[in-house]
Parts: sequence; structure tokens; C-alpha cells
Amino acid sequence: LRLGRSGSRLSGSQKKMSRGSSAGYDRHITIFSPQGKLYQVEYAFKAVRNANITSIGVKGKDCVIVVTQKKVPDKLIVPSSVTHMFKITSKIGCVSTGLIADAKSQLTSARQQAAEFKYKNGYEIPVGYLAKRIADTCQVYTQHAYMRPLGVVPILCGIEFEGKQAIPQLYKIDPAGFFVGYHAIAAGHKEQEANNLLEKKVKSAPEKGMTYDEAMEAAILTLQTVLGSDVKPTDIEVGVVTVDEPEFRTLSEEEVDKRLSIISDRD
Repeated sequence: LRLGRSGSRLSGSQKKMSRGSSAGYDRHITIFSPQGKLYQVEYAFKAVRNANITSIGVKGKDCVIVVTQKKVPDKLIVPSSVTHMFKITSKIGCVSTGLIADAKSQLTSARQQAAEFKYKNGYEIPVGYLAKRIADTCQVYTQHAYMRPLGVVPILCGIEFEGKQAIPQLYKIDPAGFFVGYHAIAAGHKEQEANNLLEKKVKSAPEKGMTYDEAMEAAILTLQTVLGSDVKPTDIEVGVVTVDEPEFRTLSEEEVDKRLSIISDRD
């Protein structure tokens, strides 16, 4: 029997209260609570939000734009060494939101899988298939007691070519192993507010999709709106991939500054 600090026995209700609302079901990742929840998986989602980074992805008719915040936590750190934008292959980009150490581990595995696919099949791995492989690994991490979910949400972008047709691709993968393609999506601290804004922008967009400039403006303006202030070129990172230039690249500070000036002039 469990004893309190004074040596008296704790009642059943006191035991439950001492453990919190999860009542001990958050101690093991493989145990469902009576409400059907896996608390450790939910805590992984919370870890992503607690990173205080918001990322946006917008798919246009001939491009994909990804934007994320850039926060340098210490003045002693070299700003150019801090990034949430990564290349998995030359043509598949990724913006990782959440715990950056988990993100780098995940990226190493993704790059290995992409390289093995190209070696075996002779062509670049499709974005959707790579997203599936990453999601499968995330899902396995929710099944074993000796593993933990990764506290990171990657958003993948790229251009897939089917014959002469070029198709922009945008995917988000969550810590539970769920993935799906999107027209536009947000991840991180202010995800819900950003998704509400993106939904309105996608609904008002032309049927064929946004142009490069429209998608760029939608992504940056959405991030500015949810943050509640204008951003400087040093505050954000912008990654782009287009049909004409299918290699993923990150815009320089000068290019970001030009884009911010164009957007502010339109306002």
C-alpha cells in the first residue's frame, strides 16, 4: 500500500489525483488509456508546439513554397549555422518543426532511404513514397516500449515528373505516423490559426492554383499574421522548388528582403 508523507495510507481517489489526469497511462507508450489515448504520442505533438516555431507550406500550380521562423537562441551562436530547412535529395526539400536533434536523426535516415532507392531503381525517389517511408518509421516508434516518438513534424516539398507533366507535391508527417498531401499546411506553435488563414487563401485562389508570386505572398503573409508583427529577413527562412528549377533551394537574405518589400508595398 502507498503511504502519504505523514505515513497515512492514501485512498484510491488520492492515488489518482497524485498521478494527474492521465493516471499513470503516460508512463508507457504501448498502453492505451480508458479514453483510447496514447499519452506519450500526444506529448510528442506538444513537444513540437513547445518549440515555439511556426512553419508554413503552400503549393502553387508550378511551385511549392515553404516558410519557417528562424530563431537564434544565443548571441554566441553563428546565425548561418541555425536552420530548419534541409535538403533530403537535390530535388526534395524539408522544413522540420520541433526538436531539431530529432529532426537531424530523421533526416539522416530519410537521406539514406532516398539514396538506396535511387541506387536500386535508377531514378529519384518520389516525394509521396519518401513521405510514406518516413511515416511508417514514425508509426513503428509508437508500438515499442523501448522507443519513443520523435518530437518533430517534417513538411516535404518537391516536383514530380510524370512524362511531360510536372506535379508539385507537398506532404506533412506527424509523430503518430500519419501523412497526407496538402494544397497548403502549417505546423508548430500557431498551427491552427495559420491553417484557418490558409484555408481561406486556398478557397479564394484560382482553380488552376496559385502562381509563384501568389504562393510566396500567401505563405509569408500567413506567417506574419499569426505572429502578429512584420518580420525581418533574418527572422524567417524561405525554401522554394519550381517546375522550371526543380532543385530545392533556400532564398538568401537579400532575396527574402526583396520579397518582403514587394509584399509591404502591395499592402
